[in-house]
Parts: sequence; C-alpha cells; structure tokens
Amino acid sequence: MKLIGKNGSGTRPVTSEPDTESWAESAEGPEDRPGALPAQRSSGLADRRPQPGYGPDSLVHVSAQQFAAGIGPYADRQGAPDGTAGTDRDGADGPSFDGDSFETALAAREQAALEGRHRQAADDGDPEAASRLGALLLRRSDLEDAEPYLRSAAAAGLRAAANNLGVLLHQQGHRAEAAQWWRQAAVAGSAPAAHALGLQLRDQGEEEAAEYWLHFAADHGHPLGAYALGDLMEHRRDVRAERWFKVSADAGHREAAYRLARMREAAGDKDTAETWYRTAAARSHARASLRLGVLLEERGQGDPALLDEAARWYRQSAQNGEPRAACALGFLLRDSGDLASAAEWWQEAAEAGDGNAANALGALHAGRGEAATAEHWYRTALDAGDQNGAFNLGLLCAGAGRDQQAEQWYRRAAYAGHREACNALAVVLLQRGDESGAEPWFSKAAEAGSVDGAFNLGVLHAGRGEQQQAHEWYARAAAEGHGEAALQLAVAQEQRGNLPGALERYRQAAGGGSAEGTFRLASLLDRRGDADAEAEHWYAVAADAGHRRAQVRMGVRAAERGALEIAESWYRRAAEAGSRSAAFNLGLLLARQDSEAEAMLWYTRAADAGHGRAALRLALLALRRGEPVQAENWCRRAADYGPAEVAERAGRLLGALHAELSA
Repeated sequence: MKLIGKNGSGTRPVTSEPDTESWAESAEGPEDRPGALPAQRSSGLADRRPQPGYGPDSLVHVSAQQFAAGIGPYADRQGAPDGTAGTDRDGADGPSFDGDSFETALAAREQAALEGRHRQAADDGDPEAASRLGALLLRRSDLEDAEPYLRSAAAAGLRAAANNLGVLLHQQGHRAEAAQWWRQAAVAGSAPAAHALGLQLRDQGEEEAAEYWLHFAADHGHPLGAYALGDLMEHRRDVRAERWFKVSADAGHREAAYRLARMREAAGDKDTAETWYRTAAARSHARASLRLGVLLEERGQGDPALLDEAARWYRQSAQNGEPRAACALGFLLRDSGDLASAAEWWQEAAEAGDGNAANALGALHAGRGEAATAEHWYRTALDAGDQNGAFNLGLLCAGAGRDQQAEQWYRRAAYAGHREACNALAVVLLQRGDESGAEPWFSKAAEAGSVDGAFNLGVLHAGRGEQQQAHEWYARAAAEGHGEAALQLAVAQEQRGNLPGALERYRQAAGGGSAEGTFRLASLLDRRGDADAEAEHWYAVAADAGHRRAQVRMGVRAAERGALEIAESWYRRAAEAGSRSAAFNLGLLLARQDSEAEAMLWYTRAADAGHGRAALRLALLALRRGEPVQAENWCRRAADYGPAEVAERAGRLLGALHAELSA
C-alpha cells in the first residue's frame, strides 16, 4: 500500500487591527466629524456671537490679482538675502506669479493674522481667545507656548480648553493630570473629553469606569466613543458590542463598519457582512476591501462579473498597503490563466512580507524547473515566518535527490507544527526502516488534522496486522474526504460480504478522487447487473482519471456495441500507458481491420509484458508463416505466463510441434 504525502493548501487569515486614533480632539458641535479629530478650536460658548472685527469671518478677502499687485511677487522672496524678489525661473524680468504658492501664502498670512488677534485678545484676558489660541498652537505641536493659554482658559471654566489641556498633558506624559482635566471637561458635557478619559481608564485596567465614560461619549454622539465602547464590549464578549459598532459605523467610522462586518460574517450572516464591508471599503479600508474581495470570489465561481469585482477590491486593498490582498489577487489572476500578472502581484506581496505570496512564487518557479529561484522565494517565505517555506524547501530538495537536506527541512517545519511536514518526515523515516521513529510523527500529523497522516497511520497499523486500529484511522481520514482511506474500508466490507456497505464506501472513495475506488464501484455495479448506465458512468470517470483497467473496460463495452473507433481509442490510451491487456485487445481489433503488421507490434508488446494469450497468438502466427522454431519459443513463454487455460493450450501446441519436428 502506498504512503501518501502531499502539500496542504495554505490559508490567508485576516486579523483585526483598530485604526490609529489621535488624542487631539475637535471642537464640540454639530460640525464634528468621525475619524482622527484635530485639537478643539473653541469652548462650549457656541451661543456667544463673535465681536465685530474678531475672528476669521472679519478678514477682508481680496482677489489673487489684487493681492499680488499690493504685495508684489511672493514665491521667490526668499531667493535674495536682502528680501528683494528673486529672478523668474524662466529668465523673464519683472514679478512672477504662482497660483499655488499665492494660495499658500494667503492662507499663512490669514492664519498668522488670526493667531495675532487671538494672542492679543488672550493677553488682554479673554479666556475664549486663550482657548482658541491654545488649540491653534496645540495643533501645530507647539506645546510649550500652548500650555499657559490652555491653563488660563481651563481655569476660567471653558470645557474645550480643559479637554485640550488634557490632550497636551497626555502628550507630555503627565497622564494623571491629563485625566483630571478630561474629567472636568467631561463632567461639563464634553464628549471628546469623556472619550479620551474612557480610553485612559481602559488602558489602566479600570474597565467599569472606562465603560461609563465611553458610554457617555457615545450617548452624546461621539463616533469614536461609540467605537471604543464597542471594542471594549467585544473584548468582554458582550453582545451589545454590535450595537455600538453600528452606531459608530452609521456615523462614518470605517473601522467600526469593518468590525461590524466581521461580527456578522462570524455569525454566518454573509449578506449583512458584505454590506458593511462595502461601507468600509468605500472609505478605503484596506482589510475591508480584502474581505469583500474574498466573499465575492467565494460566491463568484463561474460568474466572471463577480470575479472581476473581487479583483477590483483586491486591487484597491493592495494599493492601500494590504499585502494579503496582492497575494489573493495573484491567485485570482493565476486561476484566470494570467500567470505573468499573478507573478507581479505575488512579488509585490512577497516583498512586503507576505509568506504565502513568496511560497506561490516559489511554486511557480519550481514548476518551470527554476530550482534556484524557487529556493530563493521559499527562503523568503520562511524569513517572513511562514513554515510552508521550510516544507516546500524539503519538497524541492527531495525532488532534486538531496534527501538529507530534505529531511532537515521537513524536521524544521515539523517541529514548528507544520502537519504535512510531520507526515512527510514520517514517510522518510518509514521508508528507511525506522518505524518506531515514524509512528510519533504520523500521530502528530494526524492529531493536527492531516488526512494523509491519518491514512498513513492506518497503513502502518495494517502492516502490523492491527486491523481494528487501521480501520479507525482509515475511517477518520475517509470522513475528511480521503479517497484512498475510503477505498481500504470498502475492500474490507466487500471481503466480509457486506456489499451495501462496500458500495457506500466505494462511492465515498470515488467522491474523494480515488480512481481505483471509482473502478471498483463500477465493477460492483456491473456485476450486480441492475445499474448498467451507472456502471458505465463510473467506468468513464475512472478511465478519464487514467485508470488503465477502466480504459480497457470502456474499450470492451464500446466494441460490444460495434463502436470500433471508440474502442480503438480507449485501447490505445491504456496500451500506451502500459496495459498489456489493452495492447492485446488493440492487436485483435487491428487484425480484424486487416492491419496485421501493426497488430503484430501490439501482440509483441503485450507478450513482452507477460500476456499469455498474446504469446500464444504470436506462436500461432509464427506457425502460419512456417517458422516453427519461433513458434516454439512463443509457446514456451505462453505456458510460463498462463493462465491455466492458456498454459494447457500452449502445452498441446508445443507437443504437436515436437512431434512434427521429430518426424
């Protein structure tokens, strides 16, 4: 019985990672937007109207031409140390004008003017101006200058200033004081401060307090608060997590939409999951695009439109930095026959650290006979932490006859828990007679879920005569779709006379891809005599899979129907694959068609392979040609080959030859 060893298919796990959040929060109000929020620009004084001449709305707006005429050229002012304008890059005299640099300059001047007014008002004791100036300075990371303004505004009771002071102190590492100011702002009704305080409490392990403040932020319409609350609840396996992810996702939080989709997919609700993946992917969420592509590919088999859409999402995900999507796109392109493009995407993914893509590249080059390049990519996969790389290096070395190196690579992968490497190592050990060394590795492979390992463990027990243990492992492998294991169980059932049980197991073997099991299923149905059409079907399946006896049987059935061309085709396929019965039958068919010369060639091939009837036919033909010595030689071979009927006829013919030669 042949031991089985093959490479298992790799998986592409998708992990969940939260988006980066900024501690700097936005001003409170209906204009708040989800995502990483900038520092607050105002306090809770939305009901106060700005005084005339104060704030950005009071700026005088002029056209670009008016501004350029008033201040002269701006873009090249830094070109000369005395402050005069530099020369135009095209060599033209006079002032130059660049629209982009003008807009930048105008924005900078407006910002500077705004900051100047805020600073003047703040220095004059206006807490609102101090809060706004502090937020401006915090946004550009000028913490030292921002702190006194934020402190004065926070002391005056402005909650936005208290929140932003907490942000500043947190950035400086003063977490305890930051929490105090966030708490003050949160108590005053600041949702961003409640969110920040909740996160800090969560990180400190105070989950109940964290839940309270995050709940406060979420209830006050803060999408990041709703997301963080959902995250906390999911960690605690609280079913309410889904609700808060949905609240955050509805407000535009793409990571919340992704997490919600993952939860729905895990619950088996792929339709809803796909909807939320689309929502997140439309906002350029790389992992959502990847998962959406996977779902579309799964249900798109045979539907080119769905596969094209899956490819588009994979491409978007890959372009957003997800190497697993580049790898998946490579497999999709390979399956469509575009190997060149597949290799490009695999290489991009492999160079970004995707071991699965590196293994795919290795297999591609190995299939082309480019062993050195294949080895490079398998090693790249191994360096990326993918133990398939070590296993594939073992296969590569074994194929090149470097058995010692192959065993070393198998061991490396096996000790890392690679189940197929455990099986391959056990096969190597068993083939060199180390049964005691092989058994633990077969067991480890089987316990880890390797169906080949379970089958081979059955073979090992069967070789010792331990049929019960063998059948237990065969049954375990057969339950996972291993056709050869089901075949062994079917043969045992047939030997015990349990034909219904044998028939069931043969069907299982055929479904698992066992050509021998398929042939035996057809033979059993044929012998039963009441399912000729089904028997023909299974003979054809086995024959198409390369089973030579099934091909001969298909030829015989075709010849019986008078379909001689079909019969000849099946006989040739089997004969060219080495079937002596097919070669003999092909000779008979050709002889009936008056192709004696070619018939002789096939008789000879069959006889040389040990076919007694072919040897006897050659003896008779030699006698007909008047070549008694050659006839005697073929008679002796026919008698040796058998079967008994042929041996008896060959013996009688040989006796007649002796009598004639001695007369």
